[in-house]
Amino acid sequence: MNMQRDTRRAALQALYQLDSNGEDHLDMIRESLVEGREESCSIDDGLELARQVWQRREEADAAVALLTPEWPTHRQPMIDRNVLRIGWYELQCGQTPPKVVIDEAIELAREFSTQQSPSFINGVLDTLWQQQKDAVETEGTGA
Repeated sequence: MNMQRDTRRAALQALYQLDSNGEDHLDMIRESLVEGREESCSIDDGLELARQVWQRREEADAAVALLTPEWPTHRQPMIDRNVLRIGWYELQCGQTPPKVVIDEAIELAREFSTQQSPSFINGVLDTLWQQQKDAVETEGTGA
């Protein structure tokens, strides 16, 4: 397992707890993630990623909601909602190639969510990426 995947996994687990509780208790969440694990490096990185994603969750939810009117954010499984938030955030940051972001999100959905979730996650994130690409191309041509 690579370190980035472990970081995303820890971020997803932290976001799940944040979403469940609605409160920002990262110290308590860190304790729950560290329990039974030997390395805390990916947990600390994951908590930082979760913190950044959580701060921008409303932006992520709004972008996703435009693409999923039949599945509003509040009706999506909590895991899917948070995988989409991580994916949206990583696409916005541009530090990881979009194909890697989407693939990693699909893998998280396979590991933690329903059988239909990977294709749902793939469709939404791919559309977000295409929209982002189109916006950059439009900007570049001055249209």
